[in-house]
Amino acid sequence: MYAVIKTGGKQYRVEAGEKIRIERILADIGSELVLEQVLMVADGDNVSMGKPLVDGATVKATVLGQGRHDKVRIFKMRRRKHYQKHQGHRQNYTEIQITEFLHKGKTYHGT
Repeated sequence: MYAVIKTGGKQYRVEAGEKIRIERILADIGSELVLEQVLMVADGDNVSMGKPLVDGATVKATVLGQGRHDKVRIFKMRRRKHYQKHQGHRQNYTEIQITEFLHKGKTYHGT
């Protein structure tokens, strides 16, 4: 079983037990998150698509840690104009582990 969730302006395909890195959420390590923006839930042959969200579907996750991605280096240059600009960026993230799905009154746990 898998679901498509939306958080931080991005969409993620998640399965129970999976670890993912999402945009930073202010939460303590070890705390439980309830992600309610579920766009799709698939269980074998049954697929529930939301318009835009699936009614009554939630995904529970545990916060594993906070961190920063690798540095992305930006270099801009205008030829023949003696202009060069160096810049770097590190995006913050929250690492979570999906623990269970709740859909139509049924709970699906990770393996």
